[in-house]
This record gives sequence, structure tokens and C-alpha cells, in this order.
Amino acid sequence: MHTERITSNPEICGGKPCIRGLRIRVSDVLELLASGLRPEQIVEELPDLEPEDIIAVLRYASEQVNHVVLKAA
Repeated sequence: MHTERITSNPEICGGKPCIRGLRIRVSDVLELLASGLRPEQIVEELPDLEPEDIIAVLRYASEQVNHVVLKAA
């Protein structure tokens, strides 16, 4: 699901992951969540967002930090 909602385009926000091609970066939404805003508040503040976008951001972030790191022997 998040692969349809999280996009990267070198022409938008320098290629950083954004939501549906909008100029709303994944990192912006994560910072709002980290500062204590509830998903409903974020959608209210950024009306181009949908509740499913917030879920996609969290899934995307989870996958980014949960990748396997191989250590050279």
C-alpha cells in the first residue's frame, strides 16, 4: 500500500520521499508525529493528506529502519 503513496522524484523536494507526489515529505509527517500531533490533527493541518497517507508514512519508515545490515568478515 505505501508504495503507491510514497514517491520519490528528483524534481520534487530533491528526490526525498514524499506523499503521492505532493511536496509533503515523509520526514515532515514523521516530525509532526514525533512532536505529539495525532494523525487526525496532521490531516486537518495538511488537507491534501488522507488518513491512509499517515499509515503509509509509518510503514515506510518502519521498513527503512528494519533492513538487514551485513557485517563484513
